[in-house]
Amino acid sequence: MSDASQPAALARSPIAPDGPPAQQDGWEVGTRHSTAPLTLTDLTPLTKILICAPVDGAMAEALGVGFGRAARTRAAGADPALTIGSCPGEWLVLAEVGSQARLRRRLEATAAETSEFVSVVDLTHGRALVRLRGAASPDLLTKVCAVDLTDGATPDGAAFRSSVASLVTDVVRDDTGPTRSYLLHCERSSGQFLTDSLLDAGAEFGIGVDQFMPPGI
Repeated sequence: MSDASQPAALARSPIAPDGPPAQQDGWEVGTRHSTAPLTLTDLTPLTKILICAPVDGAMAEALGVGFGRAARTRAAGADPALTIGSCPGEWLVLAEVGSQARLRRRLEATAAETSEFVSVVDLTHGRALVRLRGAASPDLLTKVCAVDLTDGATPDGAAFRSSVASLVTDVVRDDTGPTRSYLLHCERSSGQFLTDSLLDAGAEFGIGVDQFMPPGI
C-alpha cells in the first residue's frame, strides 16, 4: 500500500481539548470559545525553538533580547516571533504554528556566521504553552506563584522562571493591547497539571477556557 493512502499524522497537545476537537495546521485543537473576562488558552501548537549560546557573544547580540526580557521581532522576510531571554545564555523563540523548520534554519544560519558554539533545538512538540489573559490574571497567579507581579517588578515584557503550583514554569508577561496577559511554558508532561491548577485557582474569578488557535504568536 502506498504512503499516499495513509492519513497524515495528527499532533496532539498534552492538554485535553475542551469541547469537540477540530484539526488545524496538523494539530488537534479544541473548539470551545469563551467570552469570560479571564481566559486560559492552549497555545502548545505554536513553534518553540530553544537557543543556547554565550551570554555576551555574537549570537546573543543578534537575538537582541537580554535575560529576563521578552520582545517581538521580525527580521526582513522572516516570520513574526517572540524572543524570550529565559535564563543567562538561553533563549526561547516562539512563532506561528508550522514555522519551526524555516525558523530553525534561519537561526542556524545566524549561528553559523559566528565563531561560537551555539545549539538550536526545536522544542515544539516537547513543551506545553498556555496563555492566561484578563485583568484578574495577576490575582490568579498570586495564588500559585510567589513572584511579585506588580508593574514595577514585572512590567510588560518581563520573563522569569519560577514555581507555579509547585511546578517549574517559565512565565512571560505579554500583554495583549491594554489587557494583562501571561504566557506560561513548561515540560510537556506537566502541561495538563499546570492547566488544571490554573483553572482551579481561577474558579473564583470566573475563568473560562478559550481554545481557538490564533494565526500567530
